Amino acid sequence: MTLSALLTLAGLQALIAMSPGPAGVLTIKTAAAEGVKSGLLLSLGLALAIIVWAAGAMAGLSLIFEIAPYLQTALRLIGAAFLIWIGISLWRKASEPMPEISAAHVKSPVALVRLGLLTNLANPKALAYFAAVFTGIMPTDPTATDATIILSLIFAIEFVWYAILSLVFSRPAPRRAYARAKGWLDRAFGGIVALLGAKIATT
Repeated sequence: MTLSALLTLAGLQALIAMSPGPAGVLTIKTAAAEGVKSGLLLSLGLALAIIVWAAGAMAGLSLIFEIAPYLQTALRLIGAAFLIWIGISLWRKASEPMPEISAAHVKSPVALVRLGLLTNLANPKALAYFAAVFTGIMPTDPTATDATIILSLIFAIEFVWYAILSLVFSRPAPRRAYARAKGWLDRAFGGIVALLGAKIATT
């Protein structure tokens, strides 16, 4: 794969990662409420999910969807339902006070990685990007070296972006600001994620 194609891929991947969506909302909320470690573990799960989508695209995801378009519809509806569930959960817990960061109040590492993984696997934005745009950038017959470089690049961009969000929003000042406005912020975050899910389900 040429350097130009890699730079194009890196730029597009960065734009996709940085565009507003449920992954960013969840990262900000998790880092502010549970600290940087929880945010980084969530970021790891988000990045791993993107690797799954990228590997699927390399294996012919778009071709599978052309042969069986109902599979794409099913994945879209499942993803939409999961996002709506996250949104409702955020809304319902909005009135709960923000706990102090301690082992007793933080989700387990496995739970955080799993939440990140499921969130980005359920993200139809990733599905659309990897089924259409990504496959158009990929070389027609990538070598094992090409695949390794591409997957490593995608993972690094995705993880670094959400890690930056985690580092910023787990700092004392943003955390205090979040604590003061937790009730309406969680309801706003929950509403945004649920509306995204509903929009995806009805598209």
